[in-house]
Amino acid sequence: MRLGGWSTRHRKTAIIGWLLFVVVVAVVGGMSGSRQMTNSENGTGDSARAEKILEDAGLQTPAGEMVMLRSDRPDGWRDAARDLSGRLERTGETVRVQPPVRSENGREALISFEMKGDPDTAGKRVEPVVEAVQKTESAHPGIVTYEFGDATAQHWLDDMLTDDFKKAELTAVPLALGILLVVFGALVAALLPVLLAVTACVGTFGLLALVSHQLPLFDSTNSVMFLVGLAVGVDYSLFYLRRERDERAAGRDAGAALRIAAATSGRAVLISGVTVMLAMSGMFLSGLLLFHGFAVATILVVLMAMLGSVTVLPAMLSWLGDRVDAGRVPLLNRRRKKGGHASGGVSGRLMRPVLAKPKLFAAVSGALLLVLCAPALGMKTEQLGLEKQFGSDAAISVAYKEIIDSFPGGPAPAEVVLRSDEVDSPGFQAAVADFKKGLADSGRFGKTVDVETHRTEGVARIEVPLAGDGQDTTSRRALDTLRDDLAPRILGPVSDQVYVSGELASNRDFNDQLKTDIAPVFLFIAAVTFVLMLLCFRSLPIAIVSILLNLLSVGAAYGTMTAVFQHGWGAELLGMEPAGAIESWMPLFVLVILFGLSMDYHVFVVSRIREAHERGLATRDAIREGIRTTAGSVTGAAAIMVAVFAVFALLRMQDMQQMGVGLAVAVLVDATLVRMVLLPSVMALLGERNWYLPRALRWLPNVSHGEEPVERPRPPLVGAGR
Repeated sequence: MRLGGWSTRHRKTAIIGWLLFVVVVAVVGGMSGSRQMTNSENGTGDSARAEKILEDAGLQTPAGEMVMLRSDRPDGWRDAARDLSGRLERTGETVRVQPPVRSENGREALISFEMKGDPDTAGKRVEPVVEAVQKTESAHPGIVTYEFGDATAQHWLDDMLTDDFKKAELTAVPLALGILLVVFGALVAALLPVLLAVTACVGTFGLLALVSHQLPLFDSTNSVMFLVGLAVGVDYSLFYLRRERDERAAGRDAGAALRIAAATSGRAVLISGVTVMLAMSGMFLSGLLLFHGFAVATILVVLMAMLGSVTVLPAMLSWLGDRVDAGRVPLLNRRRKKGGHASGGVSGRLMRPVLAKPKLFAAVSGALLLVLCAPALGMKTEQLGLEKQFGSDAAISVAYKEIIDSFPGGPAPAEVVLRSDEVDSPGFQAAVADFKKGLADSGRFGKTVDVETHRTEGVARIEVPLAGDGQDTTSRRALDTLRDDLAPRILGPVSDQVYVSGELASNRDFNDQLKTDIAPVFLFIAAVTFVLMLLCFRSLPIAIVSILLNLLSVGAAYGTMTAVFQHGWGAELLGMEPAGAIESWMPLFVLVILFGLSMDYHVFVVSRIREAHERGLATRDAIREGIRTTAGSVTGAAAIMVAVFAVFALLRMQDMQQMGVGLAVAVLVDATLVRMVLLPSVMALLGERNWYLPRALRWLPNVSHGEEPVERPRPPLVGAGR
């Protein structure tokens, strides 16, 4: 392949150019900073429109906070409430401290207030408020306090994300290095893929910071990028390096081994990378900006990893030569025999029964995969609130539960946002009074309805506590009443625009948009995968099988996530807590990621099978040869991916746990049951029909999967003597 050849001839340019590029974009990106999504950009539907009205008017939704005081006797909290109100005002960080609201039994009181300044930075300024609450509790024996709100949740979230991301970086990289050390048995060979993957991620961090000024990013985008980049970057380098070492073990000289690796594994890396990037681009079809950011992040990091693997890696291998085996580890670096493969034993023994009885193994492996997929039929999705993200034992989750039990609807009220040029007119005020009466008469809302008008901006905002816990059936019915009846009927006639927002409304709008998105995104990535496999292998059956196998891997991920995190099966054993639902953006994200990542193994395995078939082997012999020669690489690559994803499964955030478990299980199943049992058994059943291409498509280009000739022999001269 030309890229590999150029890199080996200009290795200084390739290596130094790569490092300079990574350093420059990382520094420039770091200096520029990154922009996070606003509330309206991260939402959709009426809730996003409501947030947009507030943003356009310069009225950011303030960071609301609330503190509940509990005493051992009715009204025993009054002195503490007065003390707390004073302490809160003296912090200089609070405004609109409300009088305490008494609970039905009189033992609890709820004090609501707002944080001053930019709500996006409230989490960084909430510490004095937290200290004021703690001092009040200490000064009044018998009083217990619970604090919850936007600022405290943001503070917890920022700390958790920072700590978890550091943990992921410090754990995933050594794990990948350790696995590669086992695969290659030499420190230098193990370090190369990790260094390339890490530099690809570092460069992408800088690029994303620059891109974010045009396309704002979600909080978890960098974590997702790092997860995908490390896994893919190491895999691509591993496959390339493994082929080069196989050729050296087979007796090739260094130059020939590099040329063959470039022509085979290098080409497969490009095909796989392009397939992954095109699959990721399906997220642009979503109506949610969240997925646009995920698409850009994953496409950039896969592009960086792919380019590094086919340019910098061959340059490094050319420069290192036999020094790539430096730092050999005793017992791990048993030199393979000439022409042999370390992976031939186990995979060879496995292939014998699979190819001898393909119907049986296809049926059994297919049935096992369907069993793994089955729980997904009852999957329930929702935007997990912060109390579910943190876990029930976290102090902030305990506070949320205690407040919601005593003051239903308090921590998660609905918000009616309307635009009107006459928010201070008698007619408007009368409509608001009627609206409050309608809320009270319905019996589906809390008592404290807060009305805030902004005459200059022509905007009003009304907070309406929902009955229930903010997510249950009672709360959903209250939201329906608010959206479908009370707000449009009473406030609509005196407003130009009126929308209902809030946590539950945003959750519903987000889920509705995802249900609309998933069909076109799936059709796009399925079509892209089908076309690319058809072009790559000139085989209609293989293109169809690619789609079906990928769907089974995705289904296994869905089923596992649903079983563990919704139903709680095995969650305690894994040290995790079920949330009762799957994070709403997870199914679409996992679908796209797995459709892309599954192609890594599929392309490398089927390419090797096709390569053997093109050399003249019968299909079953080609399958045996292809599986045998790729088993070690696929096993090592899968082990790295599973390890990286498992690190994310061990983080504290519920959505990261779900993503980690789902992807780890899917990759494990894909690399073992799917690629090592189901794929060869299905291909064995198809036989020579694997390579069937309809006459109407025979104009497609023929992509070679074998090695390119190193040197063409010259024809003998006529009449030449000895």
